[in-house]
Amino acid sequence: MKQLIMAASLAMIAAGAAQAGPPPPGAQGIEDKTYQWNAETGEKAEALQLKGDKKRGAEGYELCGACHLPSGAGRPDGTFPQLAGQHATVLIKQMADIRAGVRDNPAMYPFAATLTDPQELADVASHIESLCIPVDHGRYEGPDAAVQLATGKALYEKECQDCHGPNGQGVKEKFYPVIAGQHYKYLLRQMTEIRDGRRRNANPDMVRIIKKYDDKQLVAISAYQSSLVMPGNMCTPKGESGPRKFGPSDK
Repeated sequence: MKQLIMAASLAMIAAGAAQAGPPPPGAQGIEDKTYQWNAETGEKAEALQLKGDKKRGAEGYELCGACHLPSGAGRPDGTFPQLAGQHATVLIKQMADIRAGVRDNPAMYPFAATLTDPQELADVASHIESLCIPVDHGRYEGPDAAVQLATGKALYEKECQDCHGPNGQGVKEKFYPVIAGQHYKYLLRQMTEIRDGRRRNANPDMVRIIKKYDDKQLVAISAYQSSLVMPGNMCTPKGESGPRKFGPSDK
């Protein structure tokens, strides 16, 4: 019964938000010189100053879990990204950008639009950040996986590692996302969209670096990135004992 109610609620929310539609491109100055990649304004700036409540955030995340799963694992095919363990700063920025029409994401917009205020943004982000990162996720599985990983490792260590870290841990204070445990196909899609100018809210430094890579190089980089593991932040694999299990961490 609970699943039926949830499904009906999701359908009603999506239908209602679809009628209203997300703000049009350029609503926040994205297409002119007034737009800044990470301007300290609006509900994003307010949410970043608030202390998130993980318990309240878990309640607010229930709708999100329908696509991203209660564990925050997302989908191995990359349709929905892994969110668990992501920096709260990154989550707040991306949710605020989607709500403001700065990041184009029609599938996500109806659900991001249900968050009521900056405090709820902070709460949901705090809950997601506290989840351990699942160890089972979509990886590159081609017959040339070893070659792709080696090529991707060399490319990653050359330019990507400075921002995203040797273990894919990112930098919370600089809004550099965690990529450890992320699905290969999601990583490849996002990097391709950033390179091709379709991810309008991308960090300009990322755009500058990635625009020179061709499709084959992006495949290799994504393959390597999806193999990264953050020590101490990953969920305990099934069948093993240890302090890290499914659910909120003690961060």
